[in-house]
Amino acid sequence: MARQMEQKQGDELVDPIAQAPGFDDTESIIGFWGHPLHAMSVAFPVALTFCCFGADLLYWWSGEVFWARAAVWAAGTAFLFGLAAGATGTMELLMVPGIRIRSAAWTHFVIAVLLLSLLGANWGYRLQGYEAAILPYGILLSGFNVLVVMVTGWHGGKLVFDYRLGTSKGS
Repeated sequence: MARQMEQKQGDELVDPIAQAPGFDDTESIIGFWGHPLHAMSVAFPVALTFCCFGADLLYWWSGEVFWARAAVWAAGTAFLFGLAAGATGTMELLMVPGIRIRSAAWTHFVIAVLLLSLLGANWGYRLQGYEAAILPYGILLSGFNVLVVMVTGWHGGKLVFDYRLGTSKGS
């Protein structure tokens, strides 16, 4: 049966996923005036994740309470904006057939859910005492969040730039 799926048409193999109905339907449907919301909203949690780690490093270096307070705000805002970005990305994943059928989109989804869990844990850990939470676990968690956001962002960028998923084709 597997051989039947790999039958040759001329000199090329047939990809059963590419033959599925809706495979080429990858245009974003969650947006304003042709601008995809997920692509616009991911910049905020990404930037705030880096800001949280930067504020942790500055607190470690200076001992200034301002940086501990800035880190808790950055962690919380990154989590909340991440929830919004995740909601728009999940709607795209589930509603657009050409996105839903690709395993790379599901991989990005799973890594992004992991990131949201880590961002929530980072924020929740700091709420009990933002100054005491930074050393050593807060800064380690923020550093790990930066690594996971880089992997998630790279993977999401690859989906957009290489596969043209979740973009607007224009009129």
